[in-house]
Amino acid sequence: MNPSALSRISSRICRAVVRPRKLLNLRSMTTAGMSERVAQTNDLPKKDKILFTPGPLGINHETKLAMIRDLGSRDFEFMATIKEIRTKILDIACISREEFTMVPMQGSGTFAIEAVIMTMVPKENGKLLVAYTGSYGKRMVEIAQYSNIETVVVKNDEDKFIDVKAIEDALKADPSITNVAVVHCETSSGVIHPIHEVGVIVRKYAPQATFFVDAMSSFGAVPVDMKNIDFLVTSANKCIEGTPGFGVVIARKSSLLECEGRCRSLSLDLYEQYKGLEANGQFRFTPPIHSILAFKKALECLEVEGGIEGRGRRYQENRRVLREGMKKLGFKEFLNDDHSGYIITSYRFPTDPNFDFKTFYSSLSEMGMAIYPGKVTEADCFRIGTIGYLHPQNIADLLVCIEKVCKNMSIALPVKY
Repeated sequence: MNPSALSRISSRICRAVVRPRKLLNLRSMTTAGMSERVAQTNDLPKKDKILFTPGPLGINHETKLAMIRDLGSRDFEFMATIKEIRTKILDIACISREEFTMVPMQGSGTFAIEAVIMTMVPKENGKLLVAYTGSYGKRMVEIAQYSNIETVVVKNDEDKFIDVKAIEDALKADPSITNVAVVHCETSSGVIHPIHEVGVIVRKYAPQATFFVDAMSSFGAVPVDMKNIDFLVTSANKCIEGTPGFGVVIARKSSLLECEGRCRSLSLDLYEQYKGLEANGQFRFTPPIHSILAFKKALECLEVEGGIEGRGRRYQENRRVLREGMKKLGFKEFLNDDHSGYIITSYRFPTDPNFDFKTFYSSLSEMGMAIYPGKVTEADCFRIGTIGYLHPQNIADLLVCIEKVCKNMSIALPVKY
């Protein structure tokens, strides 16, 4: 083929590649242009809903922007980012880098919880004690059952704290228990359990056992003392306000190193994930690159806000505004005043015959306010979260919308029970 013919073919190929980009308008490839295109498209939402849910949570604009780039999974910059977020988490938790490590695990928070359970419980003679009062503690029992792990269950009512005395009695009665697991904040109800008391009990009566805490919706806003905890899990998209995509496992190194060869899963092997990250700085399987880039920015935003204490103050103020406003409207909380959690609040359905949750929920959603159905099994409830990128004014706006919806539904205010 002569040079002139080759040149003509190359020109045609270039025009074929470039033409679709012209149709899209190159200006739309910028963030501003993309927003303009979305706003001009009738079948796409013009405005995001405000999320008053336990997850997924709303995140700030800076964190979203951090995702708008591509990096290879073996790119040196990306591996440096993984190393940075692993060490920053330990710094935020105020724990030693020599004693603890952070292992990111692809998937939702439940993936990380399952990874810990399947990795930490010995295959031979392993026995897991799970103390719980709600749906997310029950989920840990179900995970153990799927893996054929022998399980001791210490259950209490959904509106109560886990029974520390019952845990103590169970540990005294059965010295063969190898692992203990509890949920810190039970987001089906809003209860924040006394994990530190449980940790003391485990160390005293079962010093051979490892202690695992599901701090999915609390870590990053509620202080946690890791002194007696061996494994702790949270999600990138809870109080740290990153995007969904991976779970965060904080592990005591000595406990994790005992887990070699225990895992009942290939992809959820926490020990092998740790060894891979330590060896070459890479995930064993395809990493959630964009979520990790966002997480790095989210950690920076957390530090600017004042760390765990600073973020906790904002969430507590959100909760105060919500509690006072809903009380004025007559709504009754599922939990009594013994509970002071500020992550999520469950409200009982009013007895007014005009109240219908589906209509209530849909009407608020049409106003751009997304609350959450209940997960309590003992009562009809709905939930309102006060974590994520929410501020007191957002809560005040929600209260205005709730009052308006109630009036539109002909529900007498304050609501009756």
